[in-house]
Amino acid sequence: MANYKKPRFKDATFKRFLSVVLGTLLLVSLLVVSLGTNATPGSSGLDEGLSESVVNIQSFREKLNLPKENDFSIRLEKQNRLPPRNIDLYPRLAKDHITIVLYVHNRPQYLRVVVNSLSKVVGISETLLIVSHDGYFEEMNKIVEGIKFCRSKQIFAPYSPHVFTDSFPGVSSKDCQEKDEAGKKHCVGNPDQYGNHRSPNIVSLKHHWWWMMNTVWDGLKETRGHDGHILFIEEDHFIYPNAYRNLQLLVSLKPNKCPDCYAANLAPCDVNLRGEGWNSLVAERMGNVGYAFNRTVWRKIHGKAKEFCFFDDYNWDITMWATVYPSFGSPVYTLRGPRTSAVHFGKCGLHQGQGKTNACIDNGSVNIQVDDIDKVANIRPEWDVKVYQNQPGYKAGFKGWGGWGDNRDHRLCLNFAQMYH
Repeated sequence: MANYKKPRFKDATFKRFLSVVLGTLLLVSLLVVSLGTNATPGSSGLDEGLSESVVNIQSFREKLNLPKENDFSIRLEKQNRLPPRNIDLYPRLAKDHITIVLYVHNRPQYLRVVVNSLSKVVGISETLLIVSHDGYFEEMNKIVEGIKFCRSKQIFAPYSPHVFTDSFPGVSSKDCQEKDEAGKKHCVGNPDQYGNHRSPNIVSLKHHWWWMMNTVWDGLKETRGHDGHILFIEEDHFIYPNAYRNLQLLVSLKPNKCPDCYAANLAPCDVNLRGEGWNSLVAERMGNVGYAFNRTVWRKIHGKAKEFCFFDDYNWDITMWATVYPSFGSPVYTLRGPRTSAVHFGKCGLHQGQGKTNACIDNGSVNIQVDDIDKVANIRPEWDVKVYQNQPGYKAGFKGWGGWGDNRDHRLCLNFAQMYH
């Protein structure tokens, strides 16, 4: 009897064990299927996620009918996705930091001056500096790569005319030139209001600024979730040591001192002035040297993409003054201190000053006086606000200087506004 029951016990145990194993395998299989179904893009690896993201972006851009990218522009796009430099030196950004965006073209001697001035700015190590390039120029790239005083990130306009050497947005063999008549010359292009056809080197100024704004506010991982103010400066803006601390004060004071102000500025709107020296803050028309605004203002600007993209002027700032700001329905004031914290030092145009013999800087350097008062914050919270009204300058009704009449530029501009939406 004992010999008969023992095998039955082993058989029952084996069956129970087998059922447990089979049940476990079934649960594991279901779990694997479930995880595979609900996995988020990129969960199987960074490269895979990035690849899918790139495909999605490319597919969307094809729908926008953006110019077909060449190998160079594709490489620049990849560069734009790289993380900032110097994270090991500055692992944490200040909680209330104001991101700084420096937009540059191809004036390396100018860039050295502004980078040197930024290196002496109090508080610069607390924030992120983004340098936006209009195309790619090796000397400009090397200067920025040498920055060690803060976190820095470079972005390169992939649709810059400087990147497309034989097709739009650059120059193509079929493009109309100067005052050509398209019908007679059998060329491509639409003239501006003065009868002149586009010049790629000139229209790149407006294209770069608009691409940069859309990319910084809505495209970059580092800033697309940032609602606070962002400061914008150019390669020929000398920045004083107290600029960042003064800007922080202006941003904190603006809601109460000037609730109708759209922005904060480091310098007077008249670039020839250095400030009044009063014991009061100043509210005036928005300037183009060291200006900062938040996402709420950006959304208003972005909502006026058509006005911006169709106004016949190749200058982004004149376009803003003459058509975008007036469309807001009320004066666009900015808040600043009574003493400048930034100076425009450029003597030459946008695409001059590239070579050592054509520096556009006296003796290859600038001589801007920085007094002790310019080295520390010199704005006082208790000051009142002096408001300038009816200032001279470009206003609604100005027709524009032209240079922006080609329908292809209008479409590209509008596409930039939709790239990240």
